[in-house]
Amino acid sequence: MAKQDEGKKPPSETAPDQRWKLQVFYLCFYGFMTQIRPGESFITPYLLGPASLRAPQVTNEITPVLSYSYVAVLVPIFLLTDYLRYKPVLVLQSLSHISIWLLLVLGTSVLAMQLMEFFYGVTMAARIAYSSYIFSLVAPSRYQRMASYSRTAVLLGVFTSSVLGQLCVTLGGVPFLTLNYVSLGFVTFGLLLTLFLERPKRSLFFNRPEGACNGAAAPTELDKMAGGDGEGAQGGWRDMVLCRMLREVCALAKQSQLQLWSCWWVFNSAGYYLVLYYVQILWNEIYPAKDNRRVYNGGVDAASTLLGRLSWCPSPCACYPDPSWEAFGVRGGPAHAATPHRWPGRRSPPSPSPSFQIATSLSKELCALVFGVNTFFGTVLKTIITIIVADKRGLGLSVHPQFYVYFGYFMLLAAAYLMVAVAVGVRHSRRAQPPEPVPATAAVREKSPEADATEA
Repeated sequence: MAKQDEGKKPPSETAPDQRWKLQVFYLCFYGFMTQIRPGESFITPYLLGPASLRAPQVTNEITPVLSYSYVAVLVPIFLLTDYLRYKPVLVLQSLSHISIWLLLVLGTSVLAMQLMEFFYGVTMAARIAYSSYIFSLVAPSRYQRMASYSRTAVLLGVFTSSVLGQLCVTLGGVPFLTLNYVSLGFVTFGLLLTLFLERPKRSLFFNRPEGACNGAAAPTELDKMAGGDGEGAQGGWRDMVLCRMLREVCALAKQSQLQLWSCWWVFNSAGYYLVLYYVQILWNEIYPAKDNRRVYNGGVDAASTLLGRLSWCPSPCACYPDPSWEAFGVRGGPAHAATPHRWPGRRSPPSPSPSFQIATSLSKELCALVFGVNTFFGTVLKTIITIIVADKRGLGLSVHPQFYVYFGYFMLLAAAYLMVAVAVGVRHSRRAQPPEPVPATAAVREKSPEADATEA
C-alpha cells in the first residue's frame, strides 16, 4: 500500500534526490546576501550631506523619479519575469543594484541621482522574480512554508544590513561614502550569486507543463475560464496567455470581498510609499545632525523590519488564516500561495492580514494576478499624487507641507474605513441574530383552524 500511495504523489515529492532542498537553501542564502547593503539606510543623509545636494532638489527633482520609473517598468518586468523564467530578471536586478551604487560613489549631480532613482525603480519592480521563484522549486503542498522561509531570509538580511550600517556609523564613525563602497562590494557579490541560480524549466503563466492544457494533468486556475475547464481550448488570439490573464482578472473583479481588500491595498500602499520615500528628508529637516554618529536611520529601519515581521506573523515557518476575518466576509481556503515579499526601508510595507487572506483563498496563479494588478493601480495612484504634490512641475511642495497632505489623505482613508467597518458590523450582527421564537399558543392556533371556528 505504501508503494501505491507513493506512486500517486507528485513527482517532485517522491523524487529520490533531494536537490530541491539544496535549491531552496541556496535561494534563501541568496535572498539574505542580496539585502546586505549597509549604506542603503543612509542614502538621503548622504545626498543632503557629502553629495552637497539641496533639500528642494532631492524632494522635488530626484525622489519623484523613483515613482515614475517604477510605474513605467512594473508591467513589462512582471510579464518578462514569467516569460524568461525568473533568472534573467534577477540578473537585471543585480545589475541595477550595481548601477545604483556606482552612481552614488561616482556621481553627485542631479541628473546622476535621477538616474540612480530610475535604477532603484527597476530593482523594486524586479523583486517579483525572487518572490515567485520558489514556486518553481517545490511541490504545491510546500508552497506556503517554503515561501515563508524565503521571506524570512530576506527580512533577516534587511535587519542585519540596517544594524551593520548603524553600528558602522555610530560606533565606527564610518563615512557615508565608505558605506556606499561597502554596499557596492556586497551587491557585486550578489551578482555572482545570481549567476549560480538554476534557471527553472517552468513558470506560472507562459511556461507551464504541456499536460496542463491537454488534459494530461489537472488544469490550473488560468485554464478554467468561463468558456471551459481546460479541455477543448479556444483557438486563435483568445487562447493567448495575456488574453486569458485579462479575462481572469475581469472575473475576479466581480467578487465583492476581493474588491474591498484590493481597494484597501491600493490606497494604503500608495500612501505608505509616499511617506516612505520622503520621511528621511523630513527627519533631516527636523533634526539636521551635524555629527554623522547621531544619524539613526539604520536603527529605525532595523526596528521597523523586526516589528513588521512580528506583526505579520508570530512564526517564521508558516502562517495560517486568522478565523476572525471570516466574520467579515473574507474566506480563507487552502493556502496555495503566500503573499509576495514586502520588506521595509526604501523597499515596501510588511504584508498585513487582509493581504494574506486574499492569498490563502486563491491559487498561486490567481494570487500573482491579484497582487500584480493591485500593485499596478497602487503605483499609478502614488505617481499621480507625486506629480501633483511633490514634482516641481506640479505644486512642488517642500517636505513639511507634503506631510500635511499625506496626513489628510490617511484621515480620509480612516474615515472611509470606519464607515465601511460599521456598515459591515451592523450587517453581520443582523445576520447573526437568531429568529424570534413564535409563541406556543399562536403556533397551536395556526395549526388548528377548527378550534378557531369552535371559539367563534
